[in-house]
Amino acid sequence: MPISEVEKYVTNLLSQELDTSYTYHNLSHTRRVVEKATELAELSKINDVDKDLLLSAAWLHDIGYIKNINKHEEEGAIMAKGILENLKYTPAQINTITNLILITKMGAVPKTQLEKIMCDADCSHIGSKNYAEVSELLRKEWELTCNKTYTEAEWLDENIKFLSTQHRFYSVEAVSNWDKRKGKNLIGLLNEKKKLDQQNSKLKQKKEELKFKKEKVEMPERGIETMFRVTLKNHITLSNIADTKANILLSVNAIIVSLVLSNLVSKLDNASNAYLITPTVIFVIFTVISIVLSILATRPNVTSGKFTKEDVAAKKVNLLFFGNFHKMSLHDFEWAMGEMMQDRDYLYSSMKKDLYFLGLVLDKKYKILRITYLVFMIGIIISVIAFAIAFRYSGAVTI
Repeated sequence: MPISEVEKYVTNLLSQELDTSYTYHNLSHTRRVVEKATELAELSKINDVDKDLLLSAAWLHDIGYIKNINKHEEEGAIMAKGILENLKYTPAQINTITNLILITKMGAVPKTQLEKIMCDADCSHIGSKNYAEVSELLRKEWELTCNKTYTEAEWLDENIKFLSTQHRFYSVEAVSNWDKRKGKNLIGLLNEKKKLDQQNSKLKQKKEELKFKKEKVEMPERGIETMFRVTLKNHITLSNIADTKANILLSVNAIIVSLVLSNLVSKLDNASNAYLITPTVIFVIFTVISIVLSILATRPNVTSGKFTKEDVAAKKVNLLFFGNFHKMSLHDFEWAMGEMMQDRDYLYSSMKKDLYFLGLVLDKKYKILRITYLVFMIGIIISVIAFAIAFRYSGAVTI
């Protein structure tokens, strides 16, 4: 069989017509397959006729890439048939060679010795020391011809998956000579994946640290502390002002009630002072209402004063307000404070809650105070009018 003619024809064909984008499936790959097929054929001691058929298929197995990347095996078999007919191969020989070309298709399972050798020779780089370099050529080819772009991690995963679950050597000779190296290549891939994962983990950690530092720059700790300090101080000052106003109203109204009870009420028994009963009652009612509202404005809320470890873990309790912990033991309180101080988010959340609830208390106090002043003002006005009407009515009756 004219193997040299096949070699010469394929060499010229791939050199002149194959696109340069094929960085893996090119003349170098074909020569490597022929070399490895020759090696396996000699180790398996197949006869010269079968060896020539095998090498012819090895030379021709990838010529289909010139026409169609997706169905290159089928195209290659058709092209090979025409070439072999011109070189005076018999129909039986052509059929054997085309079957050997088709068996290199991904997923095909070889059955004969020649098919097994052909498949193993086609993937011989998997059991070689230069597996990584050859693999990179395939990665580049897919990028240029199939628009498939892989990250380093994705490519490692693809190779690990192929070597561990999809590929196997079929011939005894390939298993004996290349399977051990394949295992080392797989271990190398796994180690590279581990190193890459560690690098990515460190990079992620650095990014998080940079992000945290950036957040600290954008929200400086001292500025936050100053903001909370000033705001809390203002809230407490406003609360003191509200309590002072309520106490003033309480004191004034208490004095008024004392004077009314000691001076006016004792004179109402006299029939001549009957006209003073109505304005006095009105005056006392408004004064008592003002006193009650003043008390409500300053009355403290009673809380349970207890929390559980689950509340602290869930960040539900505000430890900065005494009403939440005054019934707890010192040991539990110290533990809870320690947990909060170790958690920056929990600490700031508690401070924000403290501000919020102080604001709610202030809102309630000033609303009640506004009503109290309004009631006191209206009461004074109505009482004065009532006394004026009563005195005038009393004078008219006397006349």
